[in-house]
Amino acid sequence: MANAPDPCTECPLADRREFLRDAAGLALGALIGLGLVPRRAAALEIRYAEGGTAPDGSDCSYPIPASDGATIDKKHQVILVRFQGAAYAFALSCPHQNTALRWREAEGRFQCPKHKSQYRPDGGFITGRATRNMDRMPIRREGQQLVVDADHVFESDKDPAGWAGAKVTL
Repeated sequence: MANAPDPCTECPLADRREFLRDAAGLALGALIGLGLVPRRAAALEIRYAEGGTAPDGSDCSYPIPASDGATIDKKHQVILVRFQGAAYAFALSCPHQNTALRWREAEGRFQCPKHKSQYRPDGGFITGRATRNMDRMPIRREGQQLVVDADHVFESDKDPAGWAGAKVTL
């Protein structure tokens, strides 16, 4: 059973659910724009990018985001987050069963679509089946670039000091 496919993958309702989720997000955005719903402090702008790699192919570099938000780099499996004066790099996959995480704008958090594990923008675990925080990647600042070592991760339960130190203060 461990290798059984997800029964929801081929479900025709998956597209409908995605449409309804997107429509609800647009409606919420309109209400926020009209000032009828307060904007959450944890709201992040989601961007998609592909980080350039260093000549040796080991590191990915990204421009420092001008505002709080998340940059998703699917090619290198990296989530780059600027949040409350710090930058973090996370593995795109949930630490529970490696499903790609998604940003839930209305709730101000990341969530695994498979088992609903939830995480704060700084990668801290909130609730769900996962047993630890999102996996952080080594990150450093070089001028106006953030450089991420996408080949290594810090797991909060195995290397708490490495995990805590994997951030850049902006």
